[in-house]
Amino acid sequence: MPASSTPPQSLVTRFAPSPTGLLHLGHAHAALFAWSLARAAPGGRFLLRLEDIDATRCRPEFAAAIAEDLAWLGLDWDGAVRVQSAHMADYAAVLERLAGRGLLYPCFCTRAAIAREVAAAAGAPHGPDGPLYPGTCRRLSAGERADRLARGDPHALRLDMAAALRQAPRDLAWHEVGEGPVRCDPARFGDAVLARKEMPASYHLCVTHDDDAQGVTLVTRAEDLRPATHLHRLLQALMGWPAPAYRHHPLLRGADGRRLSKRDGAPALRALRAAGLSAGQVRAMAGFAAQAGSADPSAAVAEADDVVQPGLGASRR
Repeated sequence: MPASSTPPQSLVTRFAPSPTGLLHLGHAHAALFAWSLARAAPGGRFLLRLEDIDATRCRPEFAAAIAEDLAWLGLDWDGAVRVQSAHMADYAAVLERLAGRGLLYPCFCTRAAIAREVAAAAGAPHGPDGPLYPGTCRRLSAGERADRLARGDPHALRLDMAAALRQAPRDLAWHEVGEGPVRCDPARFGDAVLARKEMPASYHLCVTHDDDAQGVTLVTRAEDLRPATHLHRLLQALMGWPAPAYRHHPLLRGADGRRLSKRDGAPALRALRAAGLSAGQVRAMAGFAAQAGSADPSAAVAEADDVVQPGLGASRR
């Protein structure tokens, strides 16, 4: 085969919920979106991952319910389910590599102390996750850090954003399906936390590591996670991981225009099932009227991009 000819890359998508509660219609929409694209592609693969690094909120009964609810909807997945809590050593190794390059520093500030410092600073800059960390512990001397670590003071590990940007390509971007290249601005996150005592690795670090480890080629997720992609592309570049393509889809919203979420009491799939709704009816409510397993799952994705159901709708607001 000529060197310039390479076999086409198979499409690999994933659905990666956190088992902190029962799946609702918003989850169904996200899962069906990724599953339909994978099943429509020749040789496509759809993966299931459980993002259970938050040991204080994740429960095994919710993990079991996720698999059961997806199967009831008619979704199947390829290979074993990846459970993040079983791979903490992998994430620790990434943190060690970043620390070895001078890209991490320990932060001993409590949330309350940070809030007080931000409040005292007029016009403190804000990022996607709120006010940016003012960099207090970044300015500690090596001796002060060593003393506090030796005392066992609780601390988080933060990414030194300025140092990271010096080691990253200047033209950092990601490919958004339907839009093309999107230029990255990771600095909007400031010195992001990549690990803390109660969560030894952050969502941002784990998700980028796992997308690489599982060979994900297309990340599909809701529009509200688009800002995180700026930081994820930086982590990918720093670690030398290939960048997948991205497709950020509309959020599913209730009749009041608010996004469907656990905290706002979105109806759980099993509650809808208990009320007598069929899997097909629930798929339609989630924006996928096409039957799961049909000959053309891609038709369901096209329909879901502009779905408006009675009382529900997908919106880019």
